[in-house]
Amino acid sequence: MRQYLDATYLKTAEQAGLSKKANMEVVKMNIKEAIEEQFKLIMIRPEFVSVAKEMIQESNSNLTIGTVIDFPKGDGSLESKLAEAEKAIKDGADDLDFVLDYEAFKKGDVDVVKKQVIECTKLGLEHNKIVKWIIEIAALNNHQIVQLTVLVKNCVIANFKEFQYENVFVKSSTGFYQTHDGSPNGATVQAIKLMIENAFPLSVKAAGGVKNYQEALEMINLGVKRIGTSAAKAIISGEELKSEY
Repeated sequence: MRQYLDATYLKTAEQAGLSKKANMEVVKMNIKEAIEEQFKLIMIRPEFVSVAKEMIQESNSNLTIGTVIDFPKGDGSLESKLAEAEKAIKDGADDLDFVLDYEAFKKGDVDVVKKQVIECTKLGLEHNKIVKWIIEIAALNNHQIVQLTVLVKNCVIANFKEFQYENVFVKSSTGFYQTHDGSPNGATVQAIKLMIENAFPLSVKAAGGVKNYQEALEMINLGVKRIGTSAAKAIISGEELKSEY
């Protein structure tokens, strides 16, 4: 189970209702826990990557570092996405989880989205990083989930080598999208099934809403290769964490 879990903490100080100093302590606590629990990866905001790198080196851990790019709305320019990714790479990130401009896609600006996928994936793969594309399923209907998953897949197949496919994922959610009707804003079984059916040969990451061992196991049995969750320790210990992500 551990190899599937990306232990995640993505709140700003404001979102957590904390001072910047107190939020930094929470970030460090999450990094420390991920090291001690020997999770595959700690997923944190870009401004904390260098802190994680230092802590991991000091503890001689194999923990890898993931960060989010253009988070959480994904509506930044290609240039800003690339600049943020370049800094994250320099700071020591191993995985780059880009938020795809799903609103541009919904408006029909498909070429804008394709260029983002191609150029940002190219940057990540050139630096031997794992690249994930967050399509934000809560903002999409089923048809759009399929379309966006296929778009990412086709961009990768058309522009990169077969041996690189394993380093590109389609990811379900930011966990921060505000739904208007109280429906889930993270991974759902129905959406994950659609993504897995249409992403191959790319892998799928389920993020948001996976809070206990049974839910994690269900996602793994569906075929996901990674799970993003703030409940990683609770999942391993058979508990359930009440949190948004």
